[in-house]
Formats: sequence, C-alpha cells, structure tokens
Amino acid sequence: MCWSATADVVAGSGIALIGVACLARVRRARDLPLAALPLLLGAHQVIEAAVWNSGGGAGPATTAWAVVALPLLALWVPCGVLLAAPPAARRRLLIPVVAGLVTASVLALCIAGRPVTAEVRGHTLGYAVALPLPALVITGYFLATVGSLLLTPDPLLRLFGAVAGAGALICFLLWKLEFVSTWCAFAAVSAVLMTGWVGRGPRRGAPAGSGTP
Repeated sequence: MCWSATADVVAGSGIALIGVACLARVRRARDLPLAALPLLLGAHQVIEAAVWNSGGGAGPATTAWAVVALPLLALWVPCGVLLAAPPAARRRLLIPVVAGLVTASVLALCIAGRPVTAEVRGHTLGYAVALPLPALVITGYFLATVGSLLLTPDPLLRLFGAVAGAGALICFLLWKLEFVSTWCAFAAVSAVLMTGWVGRGPRRGAPAGSGTP
C-alpha cells in the first residue's frame, strides 16, 4: 500500500471487508472494539486514497487521515485490549490506557491548533504534524498501541503486537520521512491476524466466568 490511490483503495477495501467478517464472528460484546480494528484501518487506507487524489496539502482528507492515525488509534487500541482482557490482566493494561489518553489529548490539540500537511514523495506520502517533544509523544503513542498488545495474556494479540512493533522499526529505518504513512499501512495488513482471534470462546487461561457477559 501507500504507493498510489488505487493501491490504497484496493487494499483498504479488502482489509475493511475482513473487518466486517471479524465483527460477524465476534462471540463476546467486549471484543467488538478490537474486532473492528481491521475495518477502521481499512477505511483509513481508503481515506489516504483521497489524500493522493488531492495531491497532498492540508485539506479535509489529510486532516481525517491524521485524526484516525494519531489520536484515535492511540486511544482505541489500548481501550480495546483492556476490554477484551481477562480481569487478572487489566491492572497492568491501565498503563497503556493512561499513556493513550495523554498522548491522544496532545495529538488532538496539535491537529486542532495547526493544519496537518501531506506531501507526495515519489510513491509514498509524507505527513507533517507540529508536535511538542516529538520523541516523548511518539514513545507514548507506541506504548499505548503496540505496548498494550504486548502486555495482553492472549498469544494471538501478542503476535499482532510483535508484528506491528517490528513493522514500526522497519518502516522507520527504511522510510523515515514517510514513517507514519508506511507504518499505518503495515498495521492495516497485520490486522488481518485479527481473523484468527475473533470467534473463539473464552481465552486459554481465562478464569471461569470470564466469557460472554
């Protein structure tokens, strides 16, 4: 993904359809936010197609893309993991939730205060967001998203977190200027792993009574 509007539409639509299938297979209401993640990320890639078609810049499509990629994901992922986790694991998962809440608040203020811009750079898009203490904000972002997945007791969600974390490192090393765009595309693809997570009964090791509320 990320190399053209057509690629974003095709791949994003396919991942969104997988997200719909995930939602159809959910057995527990508290798994719904995580099961919807592929649908959200697929739609996110379709939004990026509109950024391509507008030639980048600071239009509505760029702002919508940034809202999903930054504050929304920073809060959605850790909260979804917390809801899906067995009670014994929830205390430690509050750490990424708090990190997500603080990071999402900072990112939302940044997006509201200054326009986000996108620039076409060959076959990728680069996004520019004015961040205070960017290293600290990025650390909080990945603690909330990747960190929450790695802290869960569910092995498939930990695998998802490991793949997303490895993708973040690879994207940063290979495409530093287009890091956010390429990592979000990688995360969308890796969200296909969610199909192996949804539709199951209570997780292994979950205490009795932790099934469907």
